[in-house]
Amino acid sequence: MRRFDVMKPTTLSRRPPSCVPKKLLRFHGLLEPQLVGMVGAWKGGERRHLTCDRSQRDLMHIVVCIKQVPDSAQIRVHPVTNTIMRQGVPTIINPYDLFALEQALQVRDHHGGEVTVLTMGPPMAEESLRKALTYGADRAILLTDRHFAGSDTLATSFALSQAIAKIGNSFGSPDIVFTGKQTIDGDTAQVGPGIAKRLDLVQLTYVAKVTSIDLRTRAITVERRSEGGTHVLKSELPCLITMLEGSNAIRRGSLDDALRAARSEIVKWNAVEAGIEDITKCGLRGSPTVVKRVFAPTPREQKAVQIDTVEKAVQDVANELVTSIFAHQPALEHELSSTRSVSR
Repeated sequence: MRRFDVMKPTTLSRRPPSCVPKKLLRFHGLLEPQLVGMVGAWKGGERRHLTCDRSQRDLMHIVVCIKQVPDSAQIRVHPVTNTIMRQGVPTIINPYDLFALEQALQVRDHHGGEVTVLTMGPPMAEESLRKALTYGADRAILLTDRHFAGSDTLATSFALSQAIAKIGNSFGSPDIVFTGKQTIDGDTAQVGPGIAKRLDLVQLTYVAKVTSIDLRTRAITVERRSEGGTHVLKSELPCLITMLEGSNAIRRGSLDDALRAARSEIVKWNAVEAGIEDITKCGLRGSPTVVKRVFAPTPREQKAVQIDTVEKAVQDVANELVTSIFAHQPALEHELSSTRSVSR
């Protein structure tokens, strides 16, 4: 059973904030023609508590994992520790996670329910959570503790999975966990599947589109993009989905959502509050990955060679191209000549 705060309707004509799912309002009779108005502003007035059973209400609970990452255009690497230097570097929400958030909001708008946004990071990550609230998320949780510093993908997936389990106990078990396919500062694409493994969830990776969800049969259908084309997959709920880039158009937050985000309280959990009992699985102690060296690639000194193809036969252009390649890579010409001799 879960509780929602809903204003008592009156005869005043005032629309409810857009952050409240229409399906929730309709269930309580607040979208009937005679009850379109709401009393005064939502920050005042009389409140009443309503209990609801999600199994009877078809309301979904969706968790979206996001990450605050440095702006990729200004990333710097520490020369000694080989870690990303985040101090003084502008931060953004990981772009792949924005597509995951948008898909979660679309599912909520269609089926009703609520979206909880979760991130792990330093206190400054609260900025990204408030940004997610402006897009329309209902709740934001920050997992922050010095014990999490230096976490690799294994330790990160452990901490996030423990936090998601705590979210399930506190706010209701999630039907879907969304993540971006990867982060732009790590590019591993391992955290999402790691969370699914630890929570024993079906994982649907590299998803381009959620086609349909049937809450009665607890089934979901998605389109998964791969090198060979598009796969249509059907699975059961709950599940974890990693979203691809460009899978949907990111919405612009409304003024109501921006004001709500500024007033909202960010739930902050340390390791103990998140239900993590074994601290040795977090941070550097729980990270077996060792980064030996991180460096920027050396710029190539050679410039591209332009071949004029105007008024030249195709064979002449091909011969000129091969000659140019062999001139820059003599070993390649010798290797191809040896292979040709052996084949004969």
